[in-house]
Amino acid sequence: MNTRRLFTVFATALGTAGLLVSGCSSGGSAPRASATGSAAAEELKPYYGQKLRWRDCGVEGFQCTTMKAPLDYAKPDGGDIDLAVSRKKATGPGKRIGSLLVNPGGPGGSAIGYLQGYAAIGYPAPVRARYDMVAIDPRGVARSEPVTCLTGKEMDAYTQVDQTPDDDAEVAKLNEAFRTFATGCEKRSGKILPHVSTVETARDMDILRALLGDEKLHYLGASYGTFLGATYADLFPARVGRLVLDGAMDPSLSAIDINRDQTAGFETAFQSFAADCVKEKDCPLGTTSTADAATALKKLFADLDAEPVPTGESRELGESLATTGVIAAMYDEGAWPQLRRALAEAKRGEGSGLLALADSYYEREPDGSYANLMFANAAVNCLDLAPAFTRPEDVEKALPAFEKASPVFGKGFAWAALNCGSWPVEATGTPHRTEAEGAAPIVVVGTTRDPATPYTWARSLAEQLSSGRLLTYEGDGHTAYGRGSDCVDTAINTYLLEGTPPEDGKKCS
Repeated sequence: MNTRRLFTVFATALGTAGLLVSGCSSGGSAPRASATGSAAAEELKPYYGQKLRWRDCGVEGFQCTTMKAPLDYAKPDGGDIDLAVSRKKATGPGKRIGSLLVNPGGPGGSAIGYLQGYAAIGYPAPVRARYDMVAIDPRGVARSEPVTCLTGKEMDAYTQVDQTPDDDAEVAKLNEAFRTFATGCEKRSGKILPHVSTVETARDMDILRALLGDEKLHYLGASYGTFLGATYADLFPARVGRLVLDGAMDPSLSAIDINRDQTAGFETAFQSFAADCVKEKDCPLGTTSTADAATALKKLFADLDAEPVPTGESRELGESLATTGVIAAMYDEGAWPQLRRALAEAKRGEGSGLLALADSYYEREPDGSYANLMFANAAVNCLDLAPAFTRPEDVEKALPAFEKASPVFGKGFAWAALNCGSWPVEATGTPHRTEAEGAAPIVVVGTTRDPATPYTWARSLAEQLSSGRLLTYEGDGHTAYGRGSDCVDTAINTYLLEGTPPEDGKKCS
């Protein structure tokens, strides 16, 4: 495992992709719109007054454009940033409601990729009939002036560094890997690094709302996208339309609390996987108990740490990549059979199955190149919250709490949370309550055994928001909308189409 990030799980023709949250998980203070002042509002008029020039973007049914936003909202006359936007117009029948902006999370996930690969073709037909489906790649992400940090070969080396160090030499090597990553980001993307915060992206979303001609923002954000949506609501409560926050984050938590909670979340998800696995005759972790399954997995990780196994290519499967592969499969119970097969192969000395899961998590292409997801993920997270840890000594003190939260993953998750400790840009955000006083009803969705965004976060965010409505899915996996629960889907569809939110506290299974 290398870093952790937050991303929604969605099925496409390419399979199921699930991504996690960085060791410096997103937070950040969000000043309300009124705090920007009339002078700043005047300076932003050119951005709110620009005209979008839509064009065909080579994907049937979709249009694309580019909008401009200030690189630095504190100095709107200090230069622009170009942001990529895509849409698929409402298909009808029925009266068009407006635009529905979607974001799958990350931070660092391509919203345009999500739109074109799933949302605008896979969301329920009645929703697509009455909304223009729209996405903007956040600043620093994918098509919007992407952050770049390492070459493909450098990323290969980075993802294989041991994240459960056993001695001072391995601690030093891991710490140096984090410094090398941060230095690479500063060298290749230093201009944009101070300006990729969630607050700035939320302000970009308001410019887009105006350019689309919508008085209110209708939005569906998943995973980290819930933090982005909640930030928008706190900044612009009067402009909130129909907001769905699925797989919610808790903006009131510090980075260390987020990482520790998430560690426990993945332990819960593993326990569910293990309970299912031991019922199968071919379970590679044994067929007796979840405790024995955990012991077997820890032994496999230890064996791979001592002696990596071949994968059929130049990279071997060691503990770090194997752990990443297991973590990736925790997002969706549909991936459990694949994980069982991959674990069985690894025990036989064949690592290609777990490597494939890890590569999908890192968005590594067959040619050895990487998408910018991991780079943008760190850039946003390390700007949004002060680091969980700044020194190896801090990690070592916290290890007992992390290992208590997860005997299987705790050590690796604790060390991964050191990744923002060497970041070249000081964090601008702080943990804070997000109330969005005066906003229209906001639907917050939580899954009881969600690994990446623990259910307690959804409960907390719904309580913080002045108009929050909690919708609970009692089940496994990361996020709930469009993942098989008619109860969840009906509640959200009714809200999006009719404006009627579910009763606060509604439960689905």
